[in-house]
Amino acid sequence: MTAVASPAPVADLPKAHLHLHFTGSMRHGTLIELAERDGIRLPSSLTDDWPPELSTMDEKGWFRFQRLYDVARSVLRTEEDVRRLVLEAALDDAADGSVWTEIQVDPSGYGARFGGITAFTDLVIDAVREAGKTAGIGMGLVVAANRTRHPLDARTLARLAAQYAGRGVIGFGLSNDERRGDTTAFGPAFAIAERAGLALVPHGGELRGPAHVTQCLDHLHPDRLGHGVRAAESEAVLGRLAESGVALEVCPTSNVSLGVYATLEEVPVRTLTAAGIDVALGADDPLLFGSRLAGQYAVLRAAQDFSDAELAELARMSIRRSYAPSDVAAAGLAGVDTWLHGARAASPVEG
Repeated sequence: MTAVASPAPVADLPKAHLHLHFTGSMRHGTLIELAERDGIRLPSSLTDDWPPELSTMDEKGWFRFQRLYDVARSVLRTEEDVRRLVLEAALDDAADGSVWTEIQVDPSGYGARFGGITAFTDLVIDAVREAGKTAGIGMGLVVAANRTRHPLDARTLARLAAQYAGRGVIGFGLSNDERRGDTTAFGPAFAIAERAGLALVPHGGELRGPAHVTQCLDHLHPDRLGHGVRAAESEAVLGRLAESGVALEVCPTSNVSLGVYATLEEVPVRTLTAAGIDVALGADDPLLFGSRLAGQYAVLRAAQDFSDAELAELARMSIRRSYAPSDVAAAGLAGVDTWLHGARAASPVEG
């Protein structure tokens, strides 16, 4: 008789979370509570119909997505709100097995309410430091520019990030609708961040195809690329990513929710890793997509039959491609081996 063993819990698998947006990390319950406190009326897609049905394959769809994001941002009114968001994000990631989380924020979206971009960055850095201690995980901050704004604004944020290099800020990014703006125009901002020794982690290759991945490589010199899944459409671009050692932050539930792929089965994680590219799974915006970090591993196990060994290797990649301190990374990698050993020991056996 064959004993039946339950799959090893993916929440117990140590991993790093490298693609998490600040507002998008908010708990749904916190959004509802803060909105009620201040009398903010939320659209039904953030209340009764949550998580919302989204598609950003056209301009109207992205506008709807951005509107929901802006509404969620509006409920953060006080310093305590910011600290609560960061703490809850850290606690949620810790519960999902994260040993290191990199949270990304555009300070210009909050500066007017919190005394300017410098004051807000100070607040978030302190919140991240305290939340990491409380949750028992390591955390770093990525300052991200908005590609729908002028590239000069991005240079301002790059200088801001550079001032905090080694003091809480570990990277510089570029987000929002990648179909807008001229990617080449953001090169000078990334050069500022590069000179400061920051990780370069722009978005690219999600809403636009492999040609945009190439453009990011040529002009932004990324260490990691947010998403990058559309590189799978070009053997040449896959080869260049592998050769250059650029890792991809892949967010399966986000890709499907936004209409990049119709089903979870289509998200090309195996194609990317088979090409020699490191992949780190991320949740992107759990508030809008309804799935957190462990959920990304769970959906690959369920939809694409990823084995425990494959999931463990993805976790290793996430830790190796993080900017976690060496002791945090070493402990996380050792924990992955322990998880995998336990998973194999629990496999069905004849009896």
